[in-house]
Amino acid sequence: MSLLEVCCFSPESAIIASEAGADRIELCDSQHAGGTTPAAEWLARVKSKVTIPVFVMIRPRGGHFNFSDAEFQRMKADIDELKPAADGFVFGILDDKREIDVGRTAQLVRRAAPLPCTFHKAFDETPDPLQALEDVIATGCHSLLSSGGASAGVGEGLTVLRAMVQRAQERIMVMPGGGVRSSNLARVQAATGAFHFHSSAMHKDSSSPDAEEIRLMKQMNV
Repeated sequence: MSLLEVCCFSPESAIIASEAGADRIELCDSQHAGGTTPAAEWLARVKSKVTIPVFVMIRPRGGHFNFSDAEFQRMKADIDELKPAADGFVFGILDDKREIDVGRTAQLVRRAAPLPCTFHKAFDETPDPLQALEDVIATGCHSLLSSGGASAGVGEGLTVLRAMVQRAQERIMVMPGGGVRSSNLARVQAATGAFHFHSSAMHKDSSSPDAEEIRLMKQMNV
């Protein structure tokens, strides 16, 4: 496995993930909302305890991904505040047709430069994933998190994910996520050809990653 990114909803979770062998942290607040921008204090605490890269979610609220002008300004301000300590950022903006908002997303990518950026699972709400892939590439994002458009999780989106990986080639890293666990990781890798993966590594009703689950995924060396 080239890279395992673990989504963490608290500093404590990030420390667990790092100690268990995760390659990278996606740091978020508000698990119930699917992840929002964490406080600068959280990032500082995590960075004082871990040595692996920490990518920070930039999302001002839960719900849909068509952000108002005020919310967009807040996203830019959050990047400015968190950039000195972050290793990268995770965000995504859609327009009112649920297509990639290339212009505003590209503005955030430029704001974050030279740090790398991931376009998150807002992607999975777009109507045409292969066109959306081209749009995300046009924003300058370094990687793309997706379940292949499957609301039930990555296991239902394998065909689309494989097409995305093949289409992307070296232009962007397609990172399957959404229910990735040790029980299905080998199947996801074989079906998609991907080598970067995203997982919360949580069991049902948990709020923290399971250290043993992370270790199992890392030991698989898919």
